[in-house]
Amino acid sequence: MSFQVRWSAAARADLLRLHDFLLDRAQTVEDLGAADLAIAAVEHAVANQLSRTPFIFRRVGASLTTRELIIPHGTTGYVARYEILPEIVLILGVRHQREEDYH
Repeated sequence: MSFQVRWSAAARADLLRLHDFLLDRAQTVEDLGAADLAIAAVEHAVANQLSRTPFIFRRVGASLTTRELIIPHGTTGYVARYEILPEIVLILGVRHQREEDYH
């Protein structure tokens, strides 16, 4: 079974926030490109992994349908929280692994 992956407004805002954070810290032209690559890595992992196998990733609390996908990138990575609905995976939020919680 294949799932359609959709992004909530909050999750899209998280991607923009993360991208802006990386751009603000950029010191070289390569760093600017790295910001784009980081967001592309998140979008790619979400689209490819969650459209096929959303149930294999770690649960959030006692919920069977709210889960988190760990997305390695560089020496750290990102975490995408999502809800599995009938035929749809809804991305609820994205954060950097070193952030304390979702925004």
